[in-house]
Amino acid sequence: MRLATWNVNSAKQRVPRLLPWLDERRPDVVCLQETKLADDAFRELLGDDLAARDYEVAVHGETAWNGVAILSRVGLDDVVAGLTGGPGFPHQESRAISATCGGIRVVSVYVPNGRVPGSEHYEYKLAWLASLREMVAAGPEATVVCGDMNIAPTDDDVFDPEAYVGQTHVTAPERAALAELQALGLRDVVRDRWPNERFFSYWDYRAGMFHQDLGMRIDLILASAPVADRVRAAWVDRQARKGKGPSDHAPVIMDLDEAPDGDIGPVVPPPSAPAPRRGSVKLPQAP
Repeated sequence: MRLATWNVNSAKQRVPRLLPWLDERRPDVVCLQETKLADDAFRELLGDDLAARDYEVAVHGETAWNGVAILSRVGLDDVVAGLTGGPGFPHQESRAISATCGGIRVVSVYVPNGRVPGSEHYEYKLAWLASLREMVAAGPEATVVCGDMNIAPTDDDVFDPEAYVGQTHVTAPERAALAELQALGLRDVVRDRWPNERFFSYWDYRAGMFHQDLGMRIDLILASAPVADRVRAAWVDRQARKGKGPSDHAPVIMDLDEAPDGDIGPVVPPPSAPAPRRGSVKLPQAP
């Protein structure tokens, strides 16, 4: 089984990239985030094309913002939209959907951004992560949680820790919340497979960040032991971030039981620039 997760940053905008990518990589299960479409609009836009590729579809979306989906051609059972009893802002947003695919409970998540440490958005993010942990803890043993976590697990997962001082995604409470989720027995399969490599999954559109490889690793596949023990390859499909009209995120792919493309490493192709000197680059949004 090949499982992939991808923050497409608008399904409508990404159709010219998404469908050819499905044909090229042929994932069995795909978790999408930031679809930015209501459910009916998603099905109207992509339903026929996905059905032609033998995908069943579960969606949980809203107009213009957020939105998650699971595409599967190995079964799609017991679909649950949202986090039962989870926090809202003020109402629940379309940020999580789960289903059983090929005997694995798959959870596609788009974790709140948090915006500014200490803000109400930030507190909402932490509450949302706590609710996600409760849901996963109550689920089956064979589980995968994947998607845009909006958290870089360690300083090794950003191009320069100094550039992120005072920013979200790297603060101690966020990383602690992610660690508590992983403490349920979920393993970061790409990092486990490539513990010493420098690689990212998100690059800001601005300031040539992608071409300089100034990114963050915030898109994760977290798998419980019965799933993680089956991993034969795990990697970031950096190629999908190149070219015309890409998302600002690259897909992350996990192969179970066999690796059709081989164990090819975390980055495809290699980054186009070496790591910058620490402290030499500011984020585009920095004052």
